[in-house]
Amino acid sequence: MSQTIQNLIQKMCDKGEAEAYLYADKLAAIGTEEVQKALLEVLKSEDIEDAYLAARALSKMANKQTALSSLFEVIHDKNNQNRNGGFVEMLDGFDLTDSFVDLLRIYLFGNFKASLLAKEYLDSVEFEITPRVLKKAEKHWNHFKNNVNPNSDDFEIKKSEVEEILREINELLKD
Repeated sequence: MSQTIQNLIQKMCDKGEAEAYLYADKLAAIGTEEVQKALLEVLKSEDIEDAYLAARALSKMANKQTALSSLFEVIHDKNNQNRNGGFVEMLDGFDLTDSFVDLLRIYLFGNFKASLLAKEYLDSVEFEITPRVLKKAEKHWNHFKNNVNPNSDDFEIKKSEVEEILREINELLKD
């Protein structure tokens, strides 16, 4: 890794650096494959603050789409379940047309912020939906129904929303 990129990563991850986000933005502006690789390592690290900064940088890069699957991995990681809202926020910089199932999973299983943001994406993105995508979505919905307290207010809201979404998709696929 080049010295410049190493220095920028170091400054971005420096806990004493008041404006670490500026270094994340500089890395995004460089935007090379080398930078992306370094940022993905930080994204998958144990330090949540550094990982958020890496996600920020990745979301601002020109050639970022290849990093989307890694970002979803971090979001879906059970260790991040109660702190993944910031990562979900960074999805805004990506093309999510092929991410319906991932977003549905976040809506169902994410913390409050993550779930709220995922619902916004579900409502606003035009997805590429196939019968296979529908089948995967139904699998996650069934998993949610079988593993969550059916008497909670949250369950009823999500049940109403998801059943409506799945019904609309089924109708679209029939046509």
